[in-house]
Amino acid sequence: MPIQKSNTPIDYNSKLLSIGSCFAENMAAKFDYFKFQNETNPFGIIFNPVSIEKLFIRIAEQNFFQEKDVFFHNERWHSFEVHSDLSNADRQELLESLNKAVQETYKQLKEATHIIITYGTSWIYRSLESNEIVANCHKVPQKQFSKELLSAEVIHKSIQNIIELIQRLNPNINFIFTISPVRHIKDGFVENQLSKSHLFTALHSALKTEHYKLNTEYFPSYEIMMDELRDYRFYNEDMLHPNQIAIDYIWKLFSENYISETSFSVMKEVDEIQKSLRHRSFNPESEQHQKFLAKLQQKINVLGKKQPHIKF
Repeated sequence: MPIQKSNTPIDYNSKLLSIGSCFAENMAAKFDYFKFQNETNPFGIIFNPVSIEKLFIRIAEQNFFQEKDVFFHNERWHSFEVHSDLSNADRQELLESLNKAVQETYKQLKEATHIIITYGTSWIYRSLESNEIVANCHKVPQKQFSKELLSAEVIHKSIQNIIELIQRLNPNINFIFTISPVRHIKDGFVENQLSKSHLFTALHSALKTEHYKLNTEYFPSYEIMMDELRDYRFYNEDMLHPNQIAIDYIWKLFSENYISETSFSVMKEVDEIQKSLRHRSFNPESEQHQKFLAKLQQKINVLGKKQPHIKF
């Protein structure tokens, strides 16, 4: 599959923010492994475009979470705007962690060179009580929500809002958009295709807008999975999520086209150190192993002088 090389490639001076579906986490794990300056999903995994937009509005306006924004269910406090990973048994601790995430993400957005946004689905759940779209239902009974499919027009507008909102905070930031290759089969096979098609239509029409062309790019992770890796040996046991072979392959294509060639030598050094750190000796006290550790520490020190932000 032909992939256009990025005009603004990522290097070790770049500051990245990755937001969106679980596929965003797969790619972020690679950035973390290779020690790029990357922050991922400060509010947990978010699948639909409108919930991502709502969070960016909250961050940009520094609109902190209040007691009215959280609720108690199954012995824990939750917020409908964030993932269950952030839920807490203590209400005050939840509010403090959410508001700390608002502050830190605001700072990260202002400093970021690249933001990677991965959309997962057009299906949303709306709370019948508040009429608000929720990012996560937190196992609240389904009868308290209506399920809807976002139209391509609504998603298009949401994408435009996100770009404009973030550009006001950081005019030089570069956007990389992608659509998650994970299929949401719980919605149904036909319904999943419909959902993804709305995302494609909205995203490509938004990115064609002359105003956004300069600093927005599209990476075809969904298309790579569907057309190059179209075999179930590239999936996990659930037959829905890409397995490690697929993730490694998609990362390879991403790094070849979106990471600066000047960074490849550093990535190679990091990879060698990471593999050495995972090495387990049969005899940790042996002289040979102590020499191995000393040599490894020397490599870490040399790399640390070149790239001070890299810590192992």
